[in-house]
Amino acid sequence: MAEKINREVKPFIISRTFDTNRELMWRMWTLSDHLKQWFGPKGARSKYCKTDLRVGGTTLYNLITPEGQEIWGKQVFSEIEKPERLVFMNSFSDKNGGVTRHPQSPSWPLEILTTVSFTEYNGKTTVIVEWIPINANAEEIKTFDSSRDEMNKGWSGSFDQLEDYLMELEDQATYTSSFY
Repeated sequence: MAEKINREVKPFIISRTFDTNRELMWRMWTLSDHLKQWFGPKGARSKYCKTDLRVGGTTLYNLITPEGQEIWGKQVFSEIEKPERLVFMNSFSDKNGGVTRHPQSPSWPLEILTTVSFTEYNGKTTVIVEWIPINANAEEIKTFDSSRDEMNKGWSGSFDQLEDYLMELEDQATYTSSFY
């Protein structure tokens, strides 16, 4: 089935520059053991994350909210350009990877085309995330458009957690190298 992008919908775009190289940032986004340490809104934690990094492959993950609710999600990769760019279809799912509705917003689009770009300059990496609904009806587009503040909050929280995780890794590396 051909994907339908409504060109009248303005994509949601957010970016942040991290004090790390692009190769490490690529690993943060593509290796399950790293991804589950930071991905998700502030306070959410993942107990399960499995990535099959290839075109047509998936990442299936769960998030446990601070309130204890378990939410599943899935990414299906359509482009992988190491270490510059990832493109994938993002959706909520059940634990078997079946696409489901957003657990708190039944009119949220079923599928979001996600493009993540990585650019490095002077040892720092800028991550740009772009979201746009795919195959969305008018109500889903309206929900997407009216949720930009929440998307900004969610992605900002994920980026905060990624920064914290990168600092933990740096501290571990410093400890390990100074230990020997």
